[in-house]
Amino acid sequence: MSEIHVDTDAPAIEVRDLHKSFGRNEVLEGVDVQVESGQVVCVIGPSGSGKSTLLRCVNRLEEPTSGRIFVEGVEVTDPDVDLDELRSRIGMVFQQFNLFPHLTVLDNLCIAQTKVRKRSKDEAAEVARANLERVGLADREGAYPAHLSGGQQQRIAIARALSMTPDLMLFDEPTSALDPELVGDVLDVMRDLAAEGMTMMVVTHEMGFAREVGDSLVFMDGGVIVEQGDPAEVLGNPQEERTQAFLSKVL
Repeated sequence: MSEIHVDTDAPAIEVRDLHKSFGRNEVLEGVDVQVESGQVVCVIGPSGSGKSTLLRCVNRLEEPTSGRIFVEGVEVTDPDVDLDELRSRIGMVFQQFNLFPHLTVLDNLCIAQTKVRKRSKDEAAEVARANLERVGLADREGAYPAHLSGGQQQRIAIARALSMTPDLMLFDEPTSALDPELVGDVLDVMRDLAAEGMTMMVVTHEMGFAREVGDSLVFMDGGVIVEQGDPAEVLGNPQEERTQAFLSKVL
């Protein structure tokens, strides 16, 4: 395993000519994306456009077919990279909450800290409680996931990712599995993170969030980036026909 040396001057995420195929189905067809440190980049597009696959390639939950990906100057696609070390720097929040049902909220937040970050139980609990405070759920540390709403579970999942002290966060449609009235609390947490300067790449259907919080908006369709730019500009005055057609259905 090659030791990881972070380059703080490099882009937080740099994707170069990324291709990904599942059998004969090419899901990504030469994608280039750059996310600077402290930026929030939102990725929108129809189902099957490759958005989630792009995100999952960034921390190699999916193996790219070809192309190169760098996170803070470290090549993710290098076969010798220490993936565990790299992933500990990248927080990821999925559509599904993936909490351990048999563990309390606090234990859910501590388990990876002690195993991966090698923190003591006391230190892990201190970090966990601070992050539960951040997501507004400090009073639920002893609860089990089954006793929480979907929105609370997703906020716990965000707190769990933050407890690893990541350099950047990936969000894969974090509100799509939630009832509409629960979406706002999760987006509020993400707004706060953006305001604190967290680097974020967010696959989302929440156009208002993308317009308000995003520094850049990427529209994907058919495995390629069709259009990208300032969120207000892309949403308000899309240049490409495919972007116009998509936005006419969702706005």
